[in-house]
Amino acid sequence: MNTGLGLPISDPALLLTWARRADEGPFSSLGLLDRLVYDNPEPLVALAALAGATTRIRVQTEVLLAPNHGTALLAKQAATLDRLTGGRFTLGIGVGGRDDDCLAAGIDPRRRGRRLDEQMAALRRVWAGKPYSDDTGPIGPVPVTPGGPEVLFGGFARSALERVARWGDGFLGAGLPPHAMDGMFRTVERSWQRADRAGRPRLVAQANVALGPETVLSEARENISAYYEFTGRPAYMADGMLTTPEQIRAVITAYEDIGADEVMLYCWAADVDQADRLAQAAF
Repeated sequence: MNTGLGLPISDPALLLTWARRADEGPFSSLGLLDRLVYDNPEPLVALAALAGATTRIRVQTEVLLAPNHGTALLAKQAATLDRLTGGRFTLGIGVGGRDDDCLAAGIDPRRRGRRLDEQMAALRRVWAGKPYSDDTGPIGPVPVTPGGPEVLFGGFARSALERVARWGDGFLGAGLPPHAMDGMFRTVERSWQRADRAGRPRLVAQANVALGPETVLSEARENISAYYEFTGRPAYMADGMLTTPEQIRAVITAYEDIGADEVMLYCWAADVDQADRLAQAAF
């Protein structure tokens, strides 16, 4: 099973070092989250830089809040990343849970789901080389991956899980322990079968981690608490973070047992040496 790294957002200047260190190691993917009204790097811009600094490892949004992005430009950006990386780009995608992001982007928070469905129809059309609309022509470049980059949907609502079979290639589940993620995975698989899709969906799980001395753990707790403050349960998220090699190995095994194809270890402290510690813990 593959294991990837979710990159910390607190110091964008360190992201290139993280990426090079991970590319030299055993990790399969690099993930970067998306928010608008927050102190984080813009993920598509950042991943383009990370892709140029690496040769092997995949790069992915985890997840991009697509309704906050213009559809035509997103189609072009994603296809460009797919071409630049030689097919190493995964578009993790979702609707988000923050009204302030939507308001800053100028969209109606109540229409996020419907907007995403409309966007996916347009993205798939563009990536197939067809005109963007009746009034406009095709938008290049053509992706190197037939049909466009891999698309993973994140989220917990039934509509989010059903989008995997309708528009996507797989599911990215974050923040749930293996026993709860099991139900999500099975729901996605049943939806896939009902849609008569060939093969099976790719299933990816994300676990929040911090590994190192107390200074690293303290920074990680502070950062994850700040990020999830809007949920009203920041302490719950901080307390659930995995902070020992034993915990990390156990959760990787547990996710593998329920059928995960990849586990993303999401880091919340900037210390780059965590890449080496996590490699020792996970492999």
